[in-house]
Amino acid sequence: MKIKEIWFADDQIFGRDEKGRVYSQSLLWYPRLRAANPEEREQYTFGFDGIHWRNLDEDISFESFEYEDAQPSMMQRFFLTHKEINVAEFARSIGMNATLLRNYINGFKKPSAAREKAILAHIHNLGRELMAVNF
Repeated sequence: MKIKEIWFADDQIFGRDEKGRVYSQSLLWYPRLRAANPEEREQYTFGFDGIHWRNLDEDISFESFEYEDAQPSMMQRFFLTHKEINVAEFARSIGMNATLLRNYINGFKKPSAAREKAILAHIHNLGRELMAVNF
């Protein structure tokens, strides 16, 4: 599959392949591209196996448009949009390996339902602690 045309809408990048099929991906996977202005986003080149934004140092493979996880899960979305949370410290506080949590966030591994529930419970506990802060 080779993408021939791209465009952006909301927090998505869309691509149309040579057969006219349309694909989309979340820009949460590509933080530099997400933060770029429209002019910067238009400065790309098509390569043999993907799209390259030289000035942004960002690449998207054609293949990634077909990934099952083109859209982040709710857990991934939470961590990708809350960069202020230190993933290593969050993982340590729930007794999890930080590399494993990063792999969950970046889509390299998929957590079990029980593990995802434990992560969500810890996020909720953290939220309650923050809500209880008074100055």
